[in-house]
Amino acid sequence: MFEYIEKSLKKRGIELDSSQSDLIHKMIESIQPEKDLENKLENKYSKKGFYIWGDVGTGKTLVTKTFVNLLTERKASFHYMELMQIIHDELAGLSGKKNPLSIIARSLSKKCKVIFIDEFQVEDISDAMIIGSLLNQLIKLNVTLYLTSNTHPEELYKNGLQREIFINEMKIMQKSINLYKMEGLVDYRSRNIVNMNNNNANQNYNDKDIVKFLKNNFENLTFDKEYCINSRNFSCKATSCDFLWISFSDFFREPGGDKEYIEMSENIEWIFVNDFIICNDDSADIIRRFISFIDICYRNKIKIKFFFNEYVCNDLYTGTKLKELWRRCSSRLNEMQTLEYLT
Repeated sequence: MFEYIEKSLKKRGIELDSSQSDLIHKMIESIQPEKDLENKLENKYSKKGFYIWGDVGTGKTLVTKTFVNLLTERKASFHYMELMQIIHDELAGLSGKKNPLSIIARSLSKKCKVIFIDEFQVEDISDAMIIGSLLNQLIKLNVTLYLTSNTHPEELYKNGLQREIFINEMKIMQKSINLYKMEGLVDYRSRNIVNMNNNNANQNYNDKDIVKFLKNNFENLTFDKEYCINSRNFSCKATSCDFLWISFSDFFREPGGDKEYIEMSENIEWIFVNDFIICNDDSADIIRRFISFIDICYRNKIKIKFFFNEYVCNDLYTGTKLKELWRRCSSRLNEMQTLEYLT
């Protein structure tokens, strides 16, 4: 099983580091049947499932999802936000019923024996008052849980209202589930993105090429969807909780400014930008917005992959109105493509 997982991940550009390998071995050991009765008795109350936490880009999702997909039990996979939306909708439909959360837990346990929840991140009080109790009820119903998060369970929902209730539920959960910290030895996504042009120096990446790359390196992507910033919708090509792909020629035609770009930089780890066009003073508004965007992303050290293809970034603006601003911006564009900046 380990060799199969290793081979599958290698196809996606991941060479397993020691932390990832250790996690896989521990997950495999956790599902192996006990060899004799004595071991069964000793491990009667052994922990099942895993809560895996660590830095962004360390492979938590890909490693865990690859493992879970090999399990033969009935299973379901959810992004945390997707799961909570389902739970809130079902609670609304059970209004007036006694112990509605227990009804939902029993229903889930009948449908699947393994549940994978990705990007576990409790921020809302309505979620906090629900999720801990739901997880513990699922565990009592013999559902094996696999969760990934950027945060240790006791560090979630910081400064939230009625946090003690949530933390107590999470402490109960920790008695029944294995905690594992992914040490983050390699940020595989950054490495693979940096290597895109190194491996294919003369390649022009079209949308199809980019989509293929994204599917191998990012999870929970939504394609051809608008991106909401400060209650306004902007066009984008793909998005997830920490990723955004935008078209230069579309996104910067739309009225936006520092407020929107600051909001983006506070919530996004990686941004892809393609569909570049040459601009002159007739399209100075596009360049002005782009310059503001780059200034903010540069200041906040946001990682951006530019697909200039046949264009040279310095030559994107041919006008004179913004000549000095563009000179500084083009210098930053060159720096933001370097290995030192991206890593």
